[in-house]
Amino acid sequence: MHRPTLARSLRRTGALTAFAFAVAVAVAGPAAAHAHVEAEGARALDQNVELTFSAASESTSAGITKLEVILPKGITPGDITYKEGPEGWKFAPTSRGYTVAGPKLAVGKDAEHVVTVRQLPDAEELVFKTLQSYDDGRVDRWIELEEPADGHSHDDGHPAPLLELKPAAPGAKLVSPSPSPTEEPTTAAGESTTGTSAPAAEPAANSTDGDDGMSAAVPVGIGAAVLLLGGGAWWLRSRSRPSGAA
Repeated sequence: MHRPTLARSLRRTGALTAFAFAVAVAVAGPAAAHAHVEAEGARALDQNVELTFSAASESTSAGITKLEVILPKGITPGDITYKEGPEGWKFAPTSRGYTVAGPKLAVGKDAEHVVTVRQLPDAEELVFKTLQSYDDGRVDRWIELEEPADGHSHDDGHPAPLLELKPAAPGAKLVSPSPSPTEEPTTAAGESTTGTSAPAAEPAANSTDGDDGMSAAVPVGIGAAVLLLGGGAWWLRSRSRPSGAA
């Protein structure tokens, strides 16, 4: 091979290598993104467990403003207590979980928060689907559940945060469930929600008949009056007749 040809080949090979390296670096950024949940040593049926959530920022131009966490079966919004999160962010329960939201974070900054769960359910693993919103309207959906059909995990997906649980401790039991945030508190049998007893039902004799509310005694009284008036009129007529009339 002539020297000029060799030089051109080396330059071409170097350019291709540099291009491949640039592509690998560009792809590696999103591939490292993730969302996860942690609770060291968590076991099924454990009580008052702190869960730490972290969702990576995937935007190079916008900041994260909200996380919506969809709770798995066995955990209700009423079981969750907000512990800490980004400065200025607020916690709010929803019909399917909760949100933490507030002022946008710096571009590229991950969103992390901590909640306490009243009791974990009796399960081997818990999936916490998460929707991550940015100030430009973008939403990252960390909701994927199953691995690809080929059995290999692909780094460019959006798997939902998954918490694996150890078996429940011996003697651990499920405590009574918490009422949902929208559920009205119940009262003991026979108690009124206002604190006063309900009035007793009126006796059946005082009930009214018909839609006009007229007492049943009124028609009886009217009938008696008609009979009296009719009898008086007959007596007056009989007195005014001549004594020999038939």
